[in-house]
Amino acid sequence: MSDSTAVSDAARAVARSPITKVVGFLICVELASGVLQGYYTPIFTDIARHLSIKDADVNWFEAAQLIVSALVVPLLARLGDLIGHRKVLLLSTVVTAAASWGVAFAPSFGLFLVAWAIQGFYVVWLPMEVAIIHRRTGGSERRVRGAAGLLVAGLELGVIAGALTSGALAESLGMTALLALPAVVVTLALVAIWFGVEESPVLAHGTVDWRGFWLITLALGLVMGGLVTLRVLGPGSPWPWVLVLLGAAAFVPFARVELAHPEPLVDLRILGARGQWPVQATAFLFGVSVLGAQIPLSTFARTDPAVTGYGLGASAGKVSIIIGGYVLSLAVGALLLHLLAHRTGTRVAMVVAAVLVAVGYLLFLPFHDTLAQTMTNMVIAGLGSGALVAGLPTAAAAQAPPTHTGLTTGMTNTTKTIGGAFASSVFAIALSSTGTVDAEATAHASLSGYLTVWAICGVTALVAAVFLAVVRPAGDRPAVAVPG
Repeated sequence: MSDSTAVSDAARAVARSPITKVVGFLICVELASGVLQGYYTPIFTDIARHLSIKDADVNWFEAAQLIVSALVVPLLARLGDLIGHRKVLLLSTVVTAAASWGVAFAPSFGLFLVAWAIQGFYVVWLPMEVAIIHRRTGGSERRVRGAAGLLVAGLELGVIAGALTSGALAESLGMTALLALPAVVVTLALVAIWFGVEESPVLAHGTVDWRGFWLITLALGLVMGGLVTLRVLGPGSPWPWVLVLLGAAAFVPFARVELAHPEPLVDLRILGARGQWPVQATAFLFGVSVLGAQIPLSTFARTDPAVTGYGLGASAGKVSIIIGGYVLSLAVGALLLHLLAHRTGTRVAMVVAAVLVAVGYLLFLPFHDTLAQTMTNMVIAGLGSGALVAGLPTAAAAQAPPTHTGLTTGMTNTTKTIGGAFASSVFAIALSSTGTVDAEATAHASLSGYLTVWAICGVTALVAAVFLAVVRPAGDRPAVAVPG
């Protein structure tokens, strides 16, 4: 039997299996993902006091987790194609659960930081879930798109639930008990995967390209380390630039090894295909706003206009309203993607989503004086962002061969993470008069710094829209599900 016949038979077998139950259990996993992303934000100050560290040291949490996320996703994504997407989803959840319990019981800042960084394994969940659904629906882009919207909606609801829960319990629970609740949620997600998600047939064959893994780890590690160092030391120091340049240079031997390898860890030919590279480029550009702009928006809202002449002077409660409105708009955008794409196709729907992100952030340039203006801008950007969160892995899977759905969906998260790390470094400098992220230096960021942040977010989203609009992939139509 030929490989193509085997792939076709496997696709038919999976397409016959029910998808509704699987999506329901995967939504439980995304709820846990949302809890991890929303639960800790209201209590970062309390965590800092618990660990006896300065508030500025909380920045290391984000930096450490971004680095780990960027490094592990390429390997886990490829393993998903080789050993099964459910196995990788299960493995990454076990690691995340263990790390979450480590966060709760870590006795020192160092151990807490290590556990927090390892918790970043959860970033592979959504790509693996999309790959599972893609396989079980026989490649039906319409059904995958609808399921992805539900998953992202579950994710955003988890963010809201997590933030509200931690804020409500912060004064009534001890810190260990408070930090243990996300660990409980992730452990329950592990149970949901174990009992509710069946393994799909493995269509890819081969072994892990460990040489490629170590080379990409070196390259990404140097680049991400350079970006983190840039935030700490500022652009005047040569060390961040040396690290970034060394990382960029390390991609050259990596590319040569991968192009020569018969079964590469990262198949550059697939990622460079006409239907694939615009999706990956969009993920990188999208990471600038969805991962890089949240802290600047929060600090702008809290800034007192009586002191600086700009800002909203919002209380923590008002900031939570802004965040809540933004997160809800993300969920709505994810659900609307399916309805819009059903009429226009996924590519056109994603172009519209990217334009919404651009419009939302560019509106900040003239309109940023009131809470109503800020909310309006964020809701517009949130609608587009939610659609892109759901649409990017879906589009990547649709334009990939069946043997590489895990790789392509996973790489959308890797490129998005790198874009977010790049943006957070640039934004920290833009908002600082001294070029550092020291708390004293960033206390009085200029309005021009915030305008720069919003302009970059808007322009990068517009560039992403151009990529998606100009480069038309082969067979730009929703895939038809295999009847079963």
